[in-house]
Amino acid sequence: MTHFEDKPLEGRRAAVMVGPLFEDIEALYPLYRLREAGAIVQVIGSTAGDTVEGKKGQVLDVEQAADDLLADDLDLIVIAGGYGPDKLRMDEGVLRLVRALDEQGKPIAFICHAGWVPASAGIIEGRAATSAPSIADDLRNAGAEWKDAEVVVDGNLVSSRGPDDLPAFMRATIELAARAPTVTQR
Repeated sequence: MTHFEDKPLEGRRAAVMVGPLFEDIEALYPLYRLREAGAIVQVIGSTAGDTVEGKKGQVLDVEQAADDLLADDLDLIVIAGGYGPDKLRMDEGVLRLVRALDEQGKPIAFICHAGWVPASAGIIEGRAATSAPSIADDLRNAGAEWKDAEVVVDGNLVSSRGPDDLPAFMRATIELAARAPTVTQR
């Protein structure tokens, strides 16, 4: 018998956002951890129906375009790192969705190079975050207080440096999302 505590995100609507050449483990680990926690998870990106390949060859189908979603459709989002975020940050639909989720205070989790997306969306100024060290200057230039830590939580934002931080990243993301109101509770 399954108890609520075993599925802290039961019924919550989540998205894992990927772009071309995403970091495979940074998409798959969150995808399965969110499902394991009870969330209904879809893979989103720039164009619905695209097949997107990760840096190490993992293929994911983009089920819905970010531009076709409203913040009211989701309870949380995880943005995978790799090279994908460099393409995603150029998509106005992606940036609009991230801004709208932030305005509603919904959890936005990003790892490694995915920090480019919230930076380009203009939502990290004055907030603490971490990332792959190679984009620390990008986050600082966007106004973030960059920290070298396995996970940084600042309000509704959760960030981590890379694959080695995935366990802490997903624990923090699930914990934050479990406390947030769901789409159906609004």
